[in-house]
Parts: sequence; C-alpha cells; structure tokens
Amino acid sequence: MTADASPPWSRPADGREPAAAALLSWLGDPHAPGLAVITGAEGSGKSRLLAWLIGHGTRPGTVGERRVHGFVPLPGQTATTAAWMLGEQLSIAARSPGDLLAALAADPRRTVIALPELHSAEQPGPLVELVLSLASLEHLRVLVEVRSGTEWERALTAGPCARMDLDEPRWTDEARRASWAAAHPAGPEPVAGRDPEPEEPFDLEDPASVCTADPWSVTTAYERSEESHGGLRAAWLRAGASLTREQPAAERALVLLAALGDAGDPRLPAVLGALARDASWTLVWHRVRGDVNPPWPGPVRSLAAGTGPLAGQLVAADHQGTVRVLDSESARSTGRLPHSAPGVRATAEHGDGTVSVLDEHGLLHTQRATESSRPKGLAALLDDGPSEQSRLLDAVREYTRRQQETFTALTGAGDRVVLGDAAGTVHVVAAGAEPRTRALHRGPVTAVAGTALPVSAAGDTVVLLYTGGADGTVRAWAPHTDPMPEPVAARGCAVNAVAVATTGAGLALAIAWADGLVEHRLLDDDRLRTFHPGSQANALAFTADGDLVVGTDEALVRMRGR
Repeated sequence: MTADASPPWSRPADGREPAAAALLSWLGDPHAPGLAVITGAEGSGKSRLLAWLIGHGTRPGTVGERRVHGFVPLPGQTATTAAWMLGEQLSIAARSPGDLLAALAADPRRTVIALPELHSAEQPGPLVELVLSLASLEHLRVLVEVRSGTEWERALTAGPCARMDLDEPRWTDEARRASWAAAHPAGPEPVAGRDPEPEEPFDLEDPASVCTADPWSVTTAYERSEESHGGLRAAWLRAGASLTREQPAAERALVLLAALGDAGDPRLPAVLGALARDASWTLVWHRVRGDVNPPWPGPVRSLAAGTGPLAGQLVAADHQGTVRVLDSESARSTGRLPHSAPGVRATAEHGDGTVSVLDEHGLLHTQRATESSRPKGLAALLDDGPSEQSRLLDAVREYTRRQQETFTALTGAGDRVVLGDAAGTVHVVAAGAEPRTRALHRGPVTAVAGTALPVSAAGDTVVLLYTGGADGTVRAWAPHTDPMPEPVAARGCAVNAVAVATTGAGLALAIAWADGLVEHRLLDDDRLRTFHPGSQANALAFTADGDLVVGTDEALVRMRGR
C-alpha cells in the first residue's frame, strides 16, 4: 500500500509500462494539455491500455490525480448518447452535448473523462467537436482513443494535445512484452464498457415497440431518421437521457408521454397512457416546448402554488424573469405580472395576491398579482392601517437591506418569509418578531419550502421547513426548535428544488436533484416514488389536492401518484 493509501496498480499488458507511465504523468502534470490522444493501427493495443487505465482509475480509493470520473465506449454512439452516458456518470442532467458542456463549465472540480474507440462511433465528427470543447475547459482532462490515419485523428491532433502513437517503439518495453506474451497467450482486446445489446427488430412508429426495445438502439435509429414518426422521435430525443435508463416499459411509456408534444399523432397519448397504466404515476396534464393548445408557458425556473386570491393557480417564472399565473387544472395562462426580474432564482406567494421574486443578485422584487384582496368602498375608508402581509413584507425588505450575504432561496410560509443565503444559512422573518436563523448547509442554500403542520385538535400549527443545498443535503427545521441533526436526504449532487405539503396521504416532500432525479416521499410511512423527466427539474410545487407539478426548461408536468 502506498503512502497515500490508494490501492496498488498492476502492470499494464504487452510491455506497455512506458506508455502507462506517460499517461500517469499526463494526469499528474498541471501544465499538460487538457487532451490526450492514444492512436495507432488496428490491433496495436490501444483498447487494452485504456482498459487498464480505466479499470484502475475508477476503483474506490484511487488517488485524486489518477481518478477517472467518466468513460463512454464510443462504438455505435452519437454525440447525444455519449452526453447522456457521461451525464449519468457525472450526476448531470444533460439532455444534449451543450447541456453537458454548460454544466461542466460551471463546476470547477477536476474531472477526467476517457473515451475509447472514437473511430467506431456512429457520429465521429460531432464527437470530435464534443471532445475538443470538453478539453478546452481548464479543469477537464479528456483521454480519447482513435485509430491512426483517420480524419478523426487528424482533427483531434491538429491543436495542442498529448499524442501517443502506440506503433512507435518508445512506448513498449520489449523485454517485458516478451515476458508478458509467454505468460499470457494471445486473446482479443478487452472492451472498456457495456456489452452491446443484441439487435432486435422494432417499429419507430409503434410506442409499445420502442418502449420495450433496447433504448440505445432506438435512440440511434431515431437520430438516423428524418421522419417525425407521429411525434415519437421528438419526444424520445427530448427525454432520452431518462428513457435509456434501466426501467420497466410502463415507466418508459410514462416518460415518453410526458415529453410528447401536441403536434404529434392525436392517438398517441391514449396509447402511451394505456402502456403506462402500471407506472408509479398518472399524468394529469403536460405542456412541452412548442405546444399551442394551450400554449407552452415557457421554460420554468421557479414555481409556487397559489393561495388566497390565487388559490387553484400556479405562479411560474421563466428564464427571462417573466412571471405568469397559470390555472393549475389546465396550465392555461390567467395573467402575468407587469415587471420581469431577469435571472430569477425563486418565487414566493404571500396569500394576499402579492408575489415576491428573488433574482440572481439576491434582490427581492414584490408585485401584486391580483387586486381582489384590497379593501374597497366603505371597508377602505374604515381600514385602520397596513395589513399583516404588508407589515410582513416591510419587515422582509428591512431585514434584507441589513444583511451582508447574498440570498439564494426564497419561499412564503403563512405569516413568515423564509430566505436562504450563499453561506448556507436559513432566515425566517416574521412581522413584529425577531428573525430566526440557522446555518444548515455547507455552501449555498438552493431551495426552501414550508408547510403549516397541525399539532393539536384545536387547530394549532407549527411551521415545518425543508431546505436543500449545493452540498447535496435536504434538512428539516421547525423554527421554534433546533434543526434535525441528520439530513432527511443526501446524495452526491446539488438540490435544485424542494416542495412540501400536507396531503390526504400525509406529509409529502418532493425533491429535485441536479442529476435529473425527482423524488416524492410520503414521510409518515417512508413511501418513495421517483420520476426522471429527461432534463433537469428546476422547480416543484404541490397543488391543493396533493398532485405534484414539475417544471423544466422543456416541459411543465402535473402528476398524481398511483
């Protein structure tokens, strides 16, 4: 065992110690190019050498500078499917190569990616573009294998890179090669990755056929095709990062249905609904990019369920900061706030027709979405001062002006407003009371949600908060007491959104994780449902009757648990 306690590495096959030492040196040299290209003729041992590096580099306990974080065998793959595979391994919800690049660019951690056999890919050209884009990120190292003499090798090695041609004698120790050959009779080179699924016929026009076939083969076939296949092709490619997961056909049909646009064959929703009858969710409605009846409301970055004058409605903010009010029964727009807040992070609905929006700079923007709660006529003349909600919002404005940390999360919780900041602290503000704060997370708070929890037959309630952080934890806190010592949930990726509600089935918590997983937990009996929309879920909300609404950049979906 070495001093760093990492597991020992075996010697590479075929006398490739010089090549292996060079690869490890490249991984450990902070000044080396971000791209390394292993090339050589067919049968030169490229795959065997790369399999040795991946096999050791992906073991638990491998020292950091030798760690391989993601690898995709490229035979038969496209740039899209490679991005899906890497996204799953790196806990990124990547619907496209662009999504993968954007997520990796925003994460400064060192990441090493290995890509065997690019020359055998379904789309080598777009994959070369993806490799070069990945390698241009300073904190990424990309190791790619490609056969020498191909146009793909020339494209990859045209710029700065570390090139290793295994046909050159310097990469082989001939004495060790002879010793290895004597001890190991010749055999086929190993393939570092999944075994290909046997080819079976399937019909791209038939939902039942594509939901039961090998999903990677279906993806490749849809990418090759130029036909719409009744809308199935667009839906599949929209949600494919979820559809290619191992799962029952009913769950795959549910995801495909949730991604299906209204321009498709009108018979498909009923067919997919029947195929999904054994799934864990029933789809109540869905609106996807391009829908016209009713119109898709746009990318959803934040959601809040309406109460008071906004009961039965959803408050949804998009990527440009436009805040719309939607009918929760149909997702039809019923109004829009007059002023946008670009870079919106969160919205809060305050129960009196007012809505607050938190922008990317941590600033609050409060507007009135409805006038119905304002006193009129004689009531206005007799009004003896500002309402409770007005006093609350005044207290919030005053409190936020005094704080040094940038606010990153927001929700309304009855007569209180809850804020999270970039340092991991949660702030609970109420009118006429001292704010309560707790440091709950390491790093920024990314989501907060609250509900009034009944505690007595007389109708007394306490506020129960759930908070999510960039540290990959969800924590529970009732502000009148200490937070729970252990997180409610913890995973190796950030939390995007949380929602909580008291439903007919008990207390329900929903969590959207940055890798695309949505969890629905019934906390009274530990029941768990999951949903993978195929892209990152940005926002969650519960309707008054306990349905879960999920918002992404591509769709808005309302679901009911079975």
